[in-house]
Amino acid sequence: MSMTSYLEFEKPIAALDARIAELRETADTGEIDIESEIERLAAKSRKLLASTYAGLTPWQKTQVARHPARPHFKHYVAGMFDDFLPLAGDRAFADDKAIMGGFARMGEQRVVVIGHEKGDTTESRIRHNFGMGKPEGYRKAIRLMDLADRFGLPVVTLVDTSGAFPGVQAEERGQAEAIARSTERCLTLGVPMVAAIVGEGGSGGAVALASAERVLMFEHAVYSVISPEGCASILWRTADRAADAAEAMQVTAADLKRLNVIDRIVKEPVGGAHRDQAAAIGELGKAIREELEGLKKLSPAELKAAREARFLAIGSL
Repeated sequence: MSMTSYLEFEKPIAALDARIAELRETADTGEIDIESEIERLAAKSRKLLASTYAGLTPWQKTQVARHPARPHFKHYVAGMFDDFLPLAGDRAFADDKAIMGGFARMGEQRVVVIGHEKGDTTESRIRHNFGMGKPEGYRKAIRLMDLADRFGLPVVTLVDTSGAFPGVQAEERGQAEAIARSTERCLTLGVPMVAAIVGEGGSGGAVALASAERVLMFEHAVYSVISPEGCASILWRTADRAADAAEAMQVTAADLKRLNVIDRIVKEPVGGAHRDQAAAIGELGKAIREELEGLKKLSPAELKAAREARFLAIGSL
């Protein structure tokens, strides 16, 4: 736990864990037996962690969703899939490292997996453009979905982006059109598609990979049309009211499940996916396999009809 990066609202937990670490160092000298005190504080820390995460505000959940130690695309691929064969390029301009994908095996099922990769070091974050897809990334996703359709392979997408890249060059290469075409391709697939919002689901950049008949979402992930800071800047001319914006936009998994925007909430380990990556990845893998199993008996026409029905139901209470 000493390597944990604590968020602002976790300061009381951090203070307890620091005290436990100090006592452990003292205990290692062997001069006095303080194991019972360490255990008492550890129990208190676990209880505080559980109660804190049971009552997170939408803004706090946004911070958890952005935590740099949350699992990334490469971790999900390593933990949920076998025989991953990455495919690169859009056959038109370049290869976008923000959106990764390829063929893989999930148990006995062959699939095409596509997702955002944010990176987890300074160098890799720059290489992956912080998970912000460019037009060539969405066109690569379309190419992979075309392959999935041709070979009858289910599509699994893992969404984690603050939004599509808003740079001038991306606009010049047709960012809006690429996002729209990718969204359209999701909706016209004749094979099962399961999308999972694993961190941030930011606007059209997320929707372009999440227009599936089954949309899953991690318990502490967020999904919204704009970031809380962006919304606050527009409404109140200051990003300082991001917490108010997060509350108003209903960005959490519980809110979105109630509004029929998502279909299933995947539980995270106590304290968030970043505290136990393996457990979080295992839980998500189990949920995706269950969803794929339930969809495999549907015909292409039934899958398309299911997508149409779920999107038309969004917002109806």
